[in-house]
This record gives sequence, structure tokens and C-alpha cells, in this order.
Amino acid sequence: MFPLQPRTKVLAVAEDAMQRILASQLQEGNFDVKAATKDEDALRLLRTWNPSVLLVNVNADGLRVLELIRQSQPEIPVIAISAGAAPEEIFQASKLGANDWLTVPCDGGALAVRIARLAEKGGNGEEPQLRDRVRKQRDFTMLYGTSPKMEDVKDTIEQVAGTNVTVLIRGESGTGKEVVARMIHAKSPRKQNPFVKVNCAAIPNELLESELFGYEQGAFTGATRQKPGKFDQANNGTIFLDEISEMHPSLQAKLLHVLQDGEFARLGSKHDVTSDVRVLAATNKPLESAVAEGQFREDLFYRLNVVSIHIPPLRERRQEIPVFLDFFLSRYSEYYGKQRGAFSAYAVSRMMEYNWPGNIRELENLVKRFVIVGNEAQIIRELSTPKPLMRSVAWSSAAAPLEENSTPTAEGLERRETESLSLLEIGRRAAMKAEREAIERVLTQTRWNRREAAKILKVSYKALLNKLKLMEIEDGKEQKKSASES
Repeated sequence: MFPLQPRTKVLAVAEDAMQRILASQLQEGNFDVKAATKDEDALRLLRTWNPSVLLVNVNADGLRVLELIRQSQPEIPVIAISAGAAPEEIFQASKLGANDWLTVPCDGGALAVRIARLAEKGGNGEEPQLRDRVRKQRDFTMLYGTSPKMEDVKDTIEQVAGTNVTVLIRGESGTGKEVVARMIHAKSPRKQNPFVKVNCAAIPNELLESELFGYEQGAFTGATRQKPGKFDQANNGTIFLDEISEMHPSLQAKLLHVLQDGEFARLGSKHDVTSDVRVLAATNKPLESAVAEGQFREDLFYRLNVVSIHIPPLRERRQEIPVFLDFFLSRYSEYYGKQRGAFSAYAVSRMMEYNWPGNIRELENLVKRFVIVGNEAQIIRELSTPKPLMRSVAWSSAAAPLEENSTPTAEGLERRETESLSLLEIGRRAAMKAEREAIERVLTQTRWNRREAAKILKVSYKALLNKLKLMEIEDGKEQKKSASES
């Protein structure tokens, strides 16, 4: 008998022939298996059936399906499946967030063990990432005391951990804001009580209120029983509101009420519930700008911003890169059962030169791909591939100021025309310009139909929106401005 909980739900996303192979491999196990061949079927089953683990064939259209899955449910565990040696597909799948990979046909027991390892993570598919280390230890000195800037962050954490004040954690995506939140909780008097994370951007606005505060039986169609919310679950502990800037203004008022009075009402209830919860929040956007634009309540901002911690991007603390490399190599080699490899001095030097727009998360995923594929040349090619540079966030004076070596915007690159640039920076600059011109040309061609433009450019709609935001392209305004000026 396989070492699994009864009826582990497994969704196989593959063509018919691969589905038959997987069914043969899984027939001895106690699995509840469903299959999908189309991406819309896979996404529907994800929403309605709630599988524990996904198997995705990357030999066919699996990479596109995997990208869609990661956009809708980024935390579900995925095993990439291939019908033969497909290192490039596996490499790309790992970049899209696959947690493990396997070649079929294989021994059924091996597949069951892989599924069990992910299912036992409690259904969230989390690998032994940096936050995993945070859950298990109380000494964070090694990872958060190796640069002067992070030493300041660590000192601030020590000062606020023992209090109940709300803390606003600022920084670019991938810098480790959740890790800091967990550190604060782990060093606080609440450490034996729950730490509950809510990603405000990952939950639709119409569902976020019931997710946070719960609902009563009969509150709406389908509410057949009372459901506690995240604030109930976090009682006497800590709740971490990630990407707080994405919370709808109507819900911000209810959150403000919780912060002021320690009370909230479940949907459909006429009575308030008292809750003793410490609130930590995080954002990768300047909330001051959102307040000025009327998208974020000013009174809520001041309630959240009692203490502000700014986490600098990895490019501003490059001396930590070797420490992270050693940590991630050890963790992922152990996790995947592989002999620990090592990066060459040349690869490390390229990493030290690289700007890391995705910060620690990008470095972590790069190491994971190296452990899985074992091909350093692919890693070096990835570091050399020109990418659009992330636009620096204009933090307020309450946060740490950006330094001169932070990643420049497209406009900043133009202003630095006379400065000496490395060959890698020149390549990135040229790629960013070419990419911008291609996007603007296709948008003009489609009369600013962004969904149609995404199809022509062969990228997801969400990816195109991110590009438009990154490059500050807004509905042809720049073209109109250029025409008027000429």
C-alpha cells in the first residue's frame, strides 16, 4: 500500500495517450484521479474539484497550461511529466514553477512517493523555500545579518517583535517580505499561536471579505454552514496581509474597523466578533501614491504604517548572494535527492554582476533549476538573456531611499547615456527598447485590443499587462504626445 492519505486527489493534465500511461502507473495506489486535455477543463477542475497534486505533461501544450495554472493558483503543487528525456522542457517547466519532474513510464511506487511528498505539504505545494527555514528556526542571523542594510532590518525586527504595533513591510517583489513577517511573529510573545497569511491580490475582491472575516449560514446562496474567516483562525496570533495595496477600498473600511476596535462582523451576521490579532502588512508599491490617487484610504495607511520596514533589493546587497547560493544548493539537493553540485567561479561572478530583477525569489528558482537539470551552461545563458529592467519604486521618506545603483527605469537609462555601461547592460537596454517598439507596434495594429495583441505576441494576457505597466505604456497616450510634439 502506498504511503498516502486515503483518496489523494490527483489531476492529470495530458493528452489521451499520456493519461492512459499515468492511469497504469497509479492504478495500485489509493488515488482519486481525474484528467483533462484542455486548459479550460483543467482550470475548471482546479476551481471545483480542488486536487491535492497536479501532473502536467510538458511534451505537448503543458508549458502553456502550466503558465495558466500558476496565474490562477500559484501555490498548488505540480509535477512536470515528460515521455522521454526533455531537459529543455523540464527547465522551462521549473521556471514556470513546477515543484518536481518525472519521466514516464516509470515505477508506480516512484510516482506515488513524489505525489506523497507534495501532498504531505498540507495541500499548498510549498517546497523547502526560505520561508520554510523561517518556520523551523529562531536564529535568522545567518541569512539576515550578512550585510549592513539587512543588519538594520534585523535590528528593527528585534525592536518591534515584542510589541503589538502594526508593521508595514515594503520592498520589491521577491525580496523576502513574508520571511520578515514570519521573523517578527517567531520572535514575538505570540509565536506559539497561529501565523496566517492572506494574499490580497490572489483572491478576487468579491471573495476576499468572506475569506478574511468568514460568513454565517444563509449569508448567500450556497452558504450552507458557518465558516470562520482568517481573522478567526489568527486569533491570539498574527495575520499577514500581503499585497495590501490590492485590497478594494470598500473592504479597507472594514479592515480599519478591526484595527481600531478589534472587532469585525461575519457576512450575514448582526453581531460583532472580538479578535485579538496582530496585523502585519506588505506592499511592493508606494502606498503614498495610492492614497494621493484615492485608491487607498489615508486613515488606513496611517494605521498600518506605525512602523515601516524597507527591505532593499538583492542588487543592493550583493555580498549575500554566495550565502544564499550555498543555502539553496543544500536545501534543494536534499529535497530532490541529488548529489550536491556547485557553481563554477565564472557562474558565481556572473551572478554577482546580474541585477536580479526578481530578487531572492529569482535566485532561489535559478538554483532549483540548476539542481534539477544540472546544466550550468543553461543557467549562464539565462543570466545573459536580456530582460526588461524593473522600474524602481519611489518610496516615501518614511522608507529607506533608493540608491544610485538601483535598477534604472527606461527613462533613467536614457539619462545615463554618457555613463559607462557593461556589455550586459547594453544588451538589456537594446532588448528593452526593441520589446517596447514591438509591443507598441502590435497595439497600434490591433487598435489597442490588448487581448488580441497578447495572442499576436504569443504571451499571456497577464504578462502583457505587466509589460505595459512596467514600460508605462498607456492607451496610446505616448504616441499622441509624440505626434503633437512633432
